[in-house]
Amino acid sequence: MTRERLELGDFGEDLAFKKIKRLGYKKILRNYRCPLGEVDLIAKDGDTLVFIEIKTRKGRSIGYAKEAVNAKKKRQLSKVALAYMKSNNCCDIKARFDVVAICLGRGEPEIEVIKNAFDLAY
Repeated sequence: MTRERLELGDFGEDLAFKKIKRLGYKKILRNYRCPLGEVDLIAKDGDTLVFIEIKTRKGRSIGYAKEAVNAKKKRQLSKVALAYMKSNNCCDIKARFDVVAICLGRGEPEIEVIKNAFDLAY
């Protein structure tokens, strides 16, 4: 991955982190990694555990960023989420997947939080 893409991703993660904090999400963990992969953010929204994927795109529509979470990515995120829940003994609580889509390059960043963006896919 190029340095420019890494910097774009880091910038997007910072924007997403600030946005979900303003929306009231709590106990936020960034960049959770395990042998099965990575999830950008894990947070609590009320009594629900939320696994958040962030997609940042430059110079394209917000729809393009949202579409970047394809079936393969959903399966990978699902596996990581299940591993996290098992290793943290929290399999008995509600969980969901959110996507934060960020579009840069047209003035102010456009940020959309899609709650319950997809179902568990494995």
